Amino acid sequence: MTLQTKESWGSRVGLVLAMAGNAVGLGNFLRFPVQAIQNGGGAFIIPYFVCFLLMGIPLLWIEWASGRFGGKWGHHSTPFILDSMDKRTFWKYIGVFGIFTNLAVAAYYCYLESWTLSYMYHSLAGSFMGESAETVSKFFIDYVSLVHGYEPVFFWLLCLVLNTYILSRGLSGGVEKAAKVGMPLLILFGILLAIKGITLKAGSEGAVYDGVTGLNFLWTPDFSTIWTPKVWLAAAGQIFFTLSVGMGSIQCYASYVRSKDDIALNAMSAGWMNEFVEVVLGSSILIPISIGYLGIDTVIEMTKNGGLGLGFRTLPYLFTQWGPLLSALAGFAWFCLLFFAGITSSLAMGTPCMGFMQDEFGWSRTKSAWSFGAAILVLGLPTVLFFNHGVFDEYDYWAGTVSLVVFALFETILFAWVFGIDKGWHEINQGSDIKIPVFFKYVIKYVTPVFLGAVFIGSLPDLARKITDVSNPYVVGARLLLLGVFLGVSYLVYIAYKKRLKEGRFVS
Repeated sequence: MTLQTKESWGSRVGLVLAMAGNAVGLGNFLRFPVQAIQNGGGAFIIPYFVCFLLMGIPLLWIEWASGRFGGKWGHHSTPFILDSMDKRTFWKYIGVFGIFTNLAVAAYYCYLESWTLSYMYHSLAGSFMGESAETVSKFFIDYVSLVHGYEPVFFWLLCLVLNTYILSRGLSGGVEKAAKVGMPLLILFGILLAIKGITLKAGSEGAVYDGVTGLNFLWTPDFSTIWTPKVWLAAAGQIFFTLSVGMGSIQCYASYVRSKDDIALNAMSAGWMNEFVEVVLGSSILIPISIGYLGIDTVIEMTKNGGLGLGFRTLPYLFTQWGPLLSALAGFAWFCLLFFAGITSSLAMGTPCMGFMQDEFGWSRTKSAWSFGAAILVLGLPTVLFFNHGVFDEYDYWAGTVSLVVFALFETILFAWVFGIDKGWHEINQGSDIKIPVFFKYVIKYVTPVFLGAVFIGSLPDLARKITDVSNPYVVGARLLLLGVFLGVSYLVYIAYKKRLKEGRFVS
């Protein structure tokens, strides 16, 4: 018997945009260009697309298929989606990663997302006009240090309330509408900024180099780096970040798809839309503008500290070279673009947590949404108050890196080897609008698990170093808090399991 759910997507376009919005995040614009520069420029794209085809696309199909299969039986969170595929107790608790990761990532991601709201305001207000590069850069440092009061707290709370309100409106009435507005505007603003960046002329508006200088540098391959393990590890890591795989949010979204609806083409559409935003737009804004004004050597040095520095500390100053009006519009467009990239991802993080509470404890959509918001408030507060003490980065490492790899590895083994590749392949192709090459059946069974295993093994030295470093009490406290959240979610899954047994609700 197939169980029906009250929630559903309003349209196929809305579903694809929401899935793409889940994947398109701040990393598309702030992390990808930096990763490319640090790992061989154009040569990085070769391992990047190999990882996309052999790991990214297969994981998208695995997660879409797993989610739709679990959704047939009324499961909308990974503990019981995985349980529907194999009844051994072990898998329910592997599924805890699909709730824990969303809670923990949303806790710090919403804070980062809130910075864009503040910078949108300051761009329109002209706060950076007439200021030196050092002053604009120091603004960000003071901002996250709470030097000038609690403005960051205000925008963070505003961001939390906005996310929670949209989630409380449901899939079609909230998440889908946000994606239909946010994704087109994101692409529009991205195209406008990319055109402006690429068409920069040396000697005009203070630029030292043409905008295409940055593109040429970014896409000129350094083939001496292509066989370096570090480059392949970076490419694989970027695929995880950019596609939002290994989190549980894709399975949750897919669990609301009707049983005969296409998932093969939908997954491809969402994946390639993300690649367009990342590879085409993401590489055509930050780097061309920065190199156009600062030069290659300076930008290379600045990318050692990641993309946040360029995006928040440098770009607002460079925009001021374009005059008051264009500076305000460019700054607003840039940070509005980042905000839409952020909120479409953070909304996806709330959905699995809500689905779990609605399925297992009968909570209403509104109660589930506001409870998620309250949890993020409590869990995220340390990242706001103790940002400079490494709490933000610790959350990102354990929840935004380690958990993704672990969960993706286990779900691939479950799908291809326990559930069975024949059943899994049938699930992927059921209702498909495209014919998937059978080559990918063997990729999913053999190649993807090996890729994931290699990524996990490659991360073990850094993992060991992290665990043994107990010198920072704030960082240790963050780890203990995250461990407490994981154990707490595990306990809730145990209660839900006992509740299901008592009510006789296992039907899959």
